[in-house]
Amino acid sequence: MTINAASVAQVMGGERTLGHRIGTVTELRRAMETGLPVGVLDQVVRHVTRDDRSAADLKYRIVPQTTLRRRSRLSADESQRVERIARLIALAEQVWEDRELAYEFLSSAQPQLDGERPIDLARSDLGTRQVETLLMKLEYALPA
Repeated sequence: MTINAASVAQVMGGERTLGHRIGTVTELRRAMETGLPVGVLDQVVRHVTRDDRSAADLKYRIVPQTTLRRRSRLSADESQRVERIARLIALAEQVWEDRELAYEFLSSAQPQLDGERPIDLARSDLGTRQVETLLMKLEYALPA
């Protein structure tokens, strides 16, 4: 399963939030390298949370509140963290074929992930890979 850059960009708020259309992995990578607009963080967080408290908790784990206030663009590292979460959301929505089911998967403890919530594992590259592996197994009906 490959990265669908257009789906990831949609989770990030699309052309309206990103400032331009993203259709390829190369375009997505370049956008992250130059730093994504701060509004992308809000879009991604809103996509995977259901209340203000959860949204603020996730948002400020990605970028500290004091840092975020001073910025109009995210750093390359912060952009990568946001992209990882957006990529997992897009992949979960592809696998489950339903936004609400994808949300339930991402926000609930998963036995196959040692009881961790996928959205929490997205804080690290290795955790993201664990979730992606599980989603691919689910997509292709392989034993998890």
